[in-house]
Amino acid sequence: MASGVTGQGMARQNKTDRLKDVHSQALRSFGLSFSATEDQRDVSMIDRKFHTVAGAQWDGAIGEQFKNRIKLEADGVHKQVKRAETEYRENRITVDFISKDGDEHDDLADLCDGLFRADAQDSQAEEAFDNAFIEGIGGGFAAWRMSTEYVDECDDDDDRQRITFEPIYEADQRVFFDPNAKRYDKSDAGFGFILTSMTPEAYELEYGEDPSSWPADVTKNWTGGFLWSRPDAVFIAEYFAIEEAKRTILKYTGITGETEKRVEADLTEDDEAELAARGFVLSGEKTVKVRQVHKYIMSGSRVLEDCGIIAGTEIPIVPFYGERAFIEGAEHWMGMVRKAKDMQRLKNMQLSMLASISASGGVDKPIFLPEQMAGNELYWQDDSVQNYAYLLINPVTDASGNPVAAGPVGMKTAPQVPQALAALLQVSDQYTADILGNQDQGDEYSANVSGKAIELVQTRLDRQVYLYMSNFAKSMKRCGAIWLAMARDVYVEKNRRVKVVDDQDQVEWDRINTQAVDSKLGMVAKNDMAEARFEVAVDVGATSSSARSATVRTLGSMLPLVADPSDQKVILATIGRNLEGEGIGGLREYFRKALVQMGVEEPTDNDKEEAAQVQTPEPGAQELYLMAEAEKSKANAIKAQADTAKAVADTEYTQARTAETLAGININQRDAALNAAMKLREAVPMPPQQGMSEGVDNG
Repeated sequence: MASGVTGQGMARQNKTDRLKDVHSQALRSFGLSFSATEDQRDVSMIDRKFHTVAGAQWDGAIGEQFKNRIKLEADGVHKQVKRAETEYRENRITVDFISKDGDEHDDLADLCDGLFRADAQDSQAEEAFDNAFIEGIGGGFAAWRMSTEYVDECDDDDDRQRITFEPIYEADQRVFFDPNAKRYDKSDAGFGFILTSMTPEAYELEYGEDPSSWPADVTKNWTGGFLWSRPDAVFIAEYFAIEEAKRTILKYTGITGETEKRVEADLTEDDEAELAARGFVLSGEKTVKVRQVHKYIMSGSRVLEDCGIIAGTEIPIVPFYGERAFIEGAEHWMGMVRKAKDMQRLKNMQLSMLASISASGGVDKPIFLPEQMAGNELYWQDDSVQNYAYLLINPVTDASGNPVAAGPVGMKTAPQVPQALAALLQVSDQYTADILGNQDQGDEYSANVSGKAIELVQTRLDRQVYLYMSNFAKSMKRCGAIWLAMARDVYVEKNRRVKVVDDQDQVEWDRINTQAVDSKLGMVAKNDMAEARFEVAVDVGATSSSARSATVRTLGSMLPLVADPSDQKVILATIGRNLEGEGIGGLREYFRKALVQMGVEEPTDNDKEEAAQVQTPEPGAQELYLMAEAEKSKANAIKAQADTAKAVADTEYTQARTAETLAGININQRDAALNAAMKLREAVPMPPQQGMSEGVDNG
């Protein structure tokens, strides 16, 4: 017993020492990543605040110079950022899985397409995508994450999982990658971090330790300048580390030659028994290198939790860059805002100065001596409101005391707008439009402008956004690759029923990891997710709603040009298939089935099942009577045919017996008997038989 306790104690000590090493290595790795991009992250946050937070455009030294003065924001940057966001929302980017080895797995690729869309729909992935796009075009860097969750967390017996897409807010302050990674999608990164902040009280309640008691090297932060513990916040990190391992793959062969593969480390006695019961025997094994992801949760002081190996072979963080470049070996990024900030600030300053000039008064003011205004101050003060017919001043007397008519002793002229200020206003507007695009050109069309000119203007506006859309397409491609790697580990249950969503946002159901009968190969695997190794492609196009509307318009304009009634029927059904509106889902489904019957659309598995289950309708009373009479007539005909056959058989039997008798008499007697038989046959003619002619002597 003591030996066992000692062994357990040594195992715990070994684990503790290993986690200490992991934590030390993780802190060093994080420090390198943080210090390499710290300046970029600060500027990125300023960019996001600049176009989002009211008053942020006056942060810094410029705001200090205009202290206690009018500070206006004529925000043209925010307008252009929102235009780019709208352009993205109208042209969603979709993931498409493509078979690497021909059409053998095309059905499985289509299933993965639908399963990806279903996971995205169920986890509200649009929130993650939209947040990443707006942060990326604003600050230059954004990200979202992917993880797994139980389908039913309240059911102890349900171990099924699904893949979720989750937003990472302020990713430029929360996501860190291996600084040695050079690829856009960070597929070459050896590690990644996601930071989460907590209040010190919440941290102490969750993990049972006071952050203020952490070692000095953590609070002083020897890891690159980042403070893991602050008076108002404590940071914890999800640490994802890529590990290389070896795995033995066992190959089993069935009675009919089909094969199945199992990982030796995951194979249980029950699995072996199940394979043996199905007639599978071990036919080979191979040791391969595998890539896996180890996840830890850590604070600045220690590893809080070892989460083990997670699903997939990729770090489940998808980065998105607005614009990206390497300068002197360091990674730099920016969005739409960075280059437009200076001109926007200049415009704000100019408009604020104009507002100050306007507020100070736009007319010349007379200057009087105090004795001229004594007693008349209120009249002059209220004149702008009361609009008096005239105003009074006191006379001025000379040295002898005689009144002298005198007007103002001087004039204060109204402030003038400097010429340089007016010129700079034009320059700043033009420069901002050059950087961000002039949306007014796309919104204000003259009646005499040709459609081609309008198209060119819109194309020029679209080009301002195309770079960001192209980069987001790269991110979506990475998202598809991560999902596919995770799906092979998550969707493993035999004959599991899964939800899929087609490209028209229609929900269907299918089964994965099933068996099917092949006429040549016997039992074969169907929808085997272990075989889901596809190329990932992306498509930048209109949203499903916009695409359907465009389809209806295009086909509607084409319909008058089509003369063939069959083609017209197809076009009309396709228009009905793509109609948009409240409560017409049933109508769209009707037209879809019509297109399936016409051979235009491929039938779904549900269509095939419904077709197989279609039964002949029950006949009515009259149909039943006619069917009964027909069966009766058929039975009588069969009976008559049977009686005829019996008569023929009896006749042939008689003839055979006659021949046998004739064989035993002399020739004269035989001839006499044959003549008698012929006369008898002529007197009683035989009915014709099928395949025989009347008058043919078979005897």
